Amino acid sequence: MIDEENYGGRERVKALDLLTTLPELLTHHLDKRPDDTAYKQWDASTKSWRDISFKETFDEVLRWRHAFAGLGLARGARVAMLLPNCVDAVYFDQSALSNALVPVPLHAIDTPKSSAYILNDSGAEVLVTNKKLKWKGIREAAETPNLKLVVITDDEDADDETGPIPVLSLATWLERTPRAPLPEGPKATDLACLVYTSGTTGNPKGVMLTHRNILSNVRGVLRSLHPDEHETLLSFLPLSHTFERTTSYYLALGLGYTTAFNRSIATLSEDLKTIRPTVLMSVPRVYEMIYGKLRDGLAKKPAYVRYLFDWAVEAGWRRFCRQNGLPVEPSGRAWLDPFVAGFLDRKIGKTLRAVFGDRIHLYISGGAALSTPVAKVFLALGVDIFQGYGMTETSPIIAVNREGSNHPNTVGPALENLEVRLGDGGELQVRGPSVMQGYWNREDATRAIFTDDGWLKTGDVAEIYSDGHIRITGRIKEIIVTSTGEKVPPSDLEAAIETDRLFAQTMVVGDDKPYIAALAVVNPEAFKALCDELGLDPDDDASLDAKPVRQAALKRIKLATSGFPNYGVPRQVKLLREPWSIDNGLLTPTLKLKRNIIRQRYVDEIDALYDLVAK
Repeated sequence: MIDEENYGGRERVKALDLLTTLPELLTHHLDKRPDDTAYKQWDASTKSWRDISFKETFDEVLRWRHAFAGLGLARGARVAMLLPNCVDAVYFDQSALSNALVPVPLHAIDTPKSSAYILNDSGAEVLVTNKKLKWKGIREAAETPNLKLVVITDDEDADDETGPIPVLSLATWLERTPRAPLPEGPKATDLACLVYTSGTTGNPKGVMLTHRNILSNVRGVLRSLHPDEHETLLSFLPLSHTFERTTSYYLALGLGYTTAFNRSIATLSEDLKTIRPTVLMSVPRVYEMIYGKLRDGLAKKPAYVRYLFDWAVEAGWRRFCRQNGLPVEPSGRAWLDPFVAGFLDRKIGKTLRAVFGDRIHLYISGGAALSTPVAKVFLALGVDIFQGYGMTETSPIIAVNREGSNHPNTVGPALENLEVRLGDGGELQVRGPSVMQGYWNREDATRAIFTDDGWLKTGDVAEIYSDGHIRITGRIKEIIVTSTGEKVPPSDLEAAIETDRLFAQTMVVGDDKPYIAALAVVNPEAFKALCDELGLDPDDDASLDAKPVRQAALKRIKLATSGFPNYGVPRQVKLLREPWSIDNGLLTPTLKLKRNIIRQRYVDEIDALYDLVAK
């Protein structure tokens, strides 16, 4: 149990209560720990990790501030960033904020057309990106009349001042821009960013968050989660997402922690072992991918290994339930737990935890629901994942589970400085200091998301238990209502199906239909194994629709969804080969399904699913 009097370094947590703007998250360390390591970044030229202190960070931010000041931008001008997770992203953000400018983080994996839309909607006057090629794509996608300058961080020969919008390398910009007096800093009520929501339908909207909004969310989180005095984080979720910005960036910076920037998703496993983080901020998809590989590997092990694994999960789950006040499932061998727990943990649990490094004591999962089977295995084997919940419009965290009261079928209780209630249709509504100011230039959309008495409507259907824990049961607009009147929330169902490695991506359908069906993108390796087993050619598209394949897929879906009511289990499936991605317009930048567009793309295939029963 963590000592609450010392969590996060009590002195460090108290110091945050005195701050009013985001630049102070950096500057308040300069007289306390100037030489401590704030960031670690891979240096490709030396093929080694480079440590950057708080003082070095401040000095570089100061250079960027003078460069911004030399542009003569008005207070509150918008400046956009299209960068991977790296220390340049910090320099950009801190310098812009310090000069009372408004950062607009663009999604690093978004399409050029979407990036151009955000630049134009926000009225951004400067774009900082890492590759000239990215700017070329945006320029070709649409006109950007508000832009006055593009700065390229990684291409040294990027200078091009012949076009209507000057393009400068970072070195040129920092050295050439006239050195101007620094402007007055921001106020707590000034905008700290415009973060554009993904937009599963229509164009994204710019969420207006102030310095006060974000700092209040950081404080709220620290009343619920208790990190140690010094932590190390590995930042791999995009910094364009508010979850990563608030936690791995602002919270970590404010408490004087060390944040290392993951080189790429391909090197995530290696970086975890090298950096040895103590806190992991992640999304369910990462845990689910590891779970899938775990199950694949387990299937190849001898029967006794699979038996030990199941026993370790069973015993570990009982331990977890006892520690968190949850009902303990009865078992005739529960009395053996004290005698075998240590052995099973050494053989099974320790192996799983080694995947994440050897120092993590705090695992956070946010952005979507973690499927129950995945959560149970990880929690039982000592990977203590705390699920949270939030949205960009709330800076973003609304609720998170807590130590000693970690209920994995919920997202935990609301932060102490937020209020929650249920509105019409069981919709979760929230009120408090971290709630946004509204949508940029979208008064109608702002009015629509707030109730008449000022509560933000989340769009999520929820239950609030007597102990305050919140359970999200679905989306108001995403609930499937079959022609028999059954209501099915799709997200949990899809997450359960995807625990089977055959299914890389799924979307269930069934509105106004007699039963639930599914579209499923197959995992190539697992599909090949299934075809080999059935004597079919995995490269032949006809195999996707072969009756034996469809029957095997439905059997696996039924097994994966055994905990759902019968009316919610898909009765037909259409297997697909092409992945859904941002590039083909079927996923948002935060990797959410664009359900309406997918339905339109596969309208004939969906219709055919309801003709199959008679065949």
